[in-house]
Amino acid sequence: MKPISIFSLLFLFIAVFSKAQMDDKFYQPSKVMKPFEFKTPEQINLSVDKDTVTAFIVKPNTKNIKKTIFYFHGAAGNVTTYQFMTKPLVDAGYQVVMIDFRGYGLSTGKPNHKNVSEDGQKFFDELMKRPDIKSTKVYIYGASLGTQIAAHLAKDNISKISGLILDCPMSSFTDIAAHFTPQYKDFILQSMVSPYAAKEDVKALGKLPVLVIHGGEDQTIPYEQGKLVFDNASGPKVFIKSKGDHLQGLVNNKEEILKAIDKL
Repeated sequence: MKPISIFSLLFLFIAVFSKAQMDDKFYQPSKVMKPFEFKTPEQINLSVDKDTVTAFIVKPNTKNIKKTIFYFHGAAGNVTTYQFMTKPLVDAGYQVVMIDFRGYGLSTGKPNHKNVSEDGQKFFDELMKRPDIKSTKVYIYGASLGTQIAAHLAKDNISKISGLILDCPMSSFTDIAAHFTPQYKDFILQSMVSPYAAKEDVKALGKLPVLVIHGGEDQTIPYEQGKLVFDNASGPKVFIKSKGDHLQGLVNNKEEILKAIDKL
């Protein structure tokens, strides 16, 4: 057997490392659904490829719905894991669409950067046909990993939405991979390109209002990454430095954030 050349080894390393860092390591879905804290959420199923992606629409207990918010959650759990964030929104009068990526909750399949973004667009297109959604102002809310999908979706649908909310955003998949593997930082930054990145997508939002929330003590995604996304946003924007760790804004700064969303 001929020895493998240094170039073949390097190619193999890049291929394996890229797959591990840019897809598999990002998604930690759970199929265990916690009890819903909402009254009769409406379940929507969308067939994509050979899979089924599930979303839930939750309406506030009022006839005067303030806004519709498409909510994209973080890397772990499923939509029921993030009710500590979505329930305050519903209680405040917002209609919330909570989407589970492939493999999360009741959704089938396996998530990757490409399909979670594509599925988000398909769900958005489908649900925007509904009178109870298209008759309202529509906003997109991304939390943690979901900020990448949210910013990308906002960029591609600027004329159809009224604002973007990013809660503890990573600046890009590449940047967060480099942060968690500092021994490979230079290699990652030089060799890997995110399929889409919040820090780039917000540059193309024109005059679309953007609200960025980031915990000053965030131990998961560096505060500096959230600031970079905010600084890159091109239009009207508001930054809220929330108290505490990752995704604790709607726990520790609830009134301030809800007031900002109202004004967005």
